[in-house]
Amino acid sequence: MPPVRFTMEERRVAHAAELFEVLRDPGLYEFLDEVPPKSVEELAEKLARSELRKSPDGKESWLNWVVRGESGAIVGYVQATVEENKDTNIAYVFSRAVQGQGIATAAVRSMIEMVVAEYQPTILFIVADEGNLPSLRLAGRLGFTTAPTEVAATRQPGPNDVVLWLRPSSQCFGYSGKPFE
Repeated sequence: MPPVRFTMEERRVAHAAELFEVLRDPGLYEFLDEVPPKSVEELAEKLARSELRKSPDGKESWLNWVVRGESGAIVGYVQATVEENKDTNIAYVFSRAVQGQGIATAAVRSMIEMVVAEYQPTILFIVADEGNLPSLRLAGRLGFTTAPTEVAATRQPGPNDVVLWLRPSSQCFGYSGKPFE
């Protein structure tokens, strides 16, 4: 299988119009606890809040990237929220048009490599709806497993959510520190 080609850019307000085209698809939200943005302007406001890469109280690092496919078009985004105690929540949303092509797995893997190298998280978490099989399979491919009940409870999951976790090492996925191609 040929390598998956993609690029990642820190998510900025300037991405709002192009990202809106991906995120306005209501089918993406079947298993998410949010709704599609109503307009480019609404999305731009949301992106502006995260552009500083810190929560308002400064206790969390908000790390967000858009992902571009081989054509150069935005196909989704990846994000990590690094908490003060270094626990890190991982999230991602990708266009249904590219699901199953390996882009999401490769992009999430690259993001995790960068976050591990820069922030040294203690535990990585993915919280996904039990019906979101593509997301659960992606997490499994990256080595995430079901978190113990007492650990899962700290993530405040919804009634249908599965909490997955991974304890990263400094060699997590072999990140070299070089830009991805």
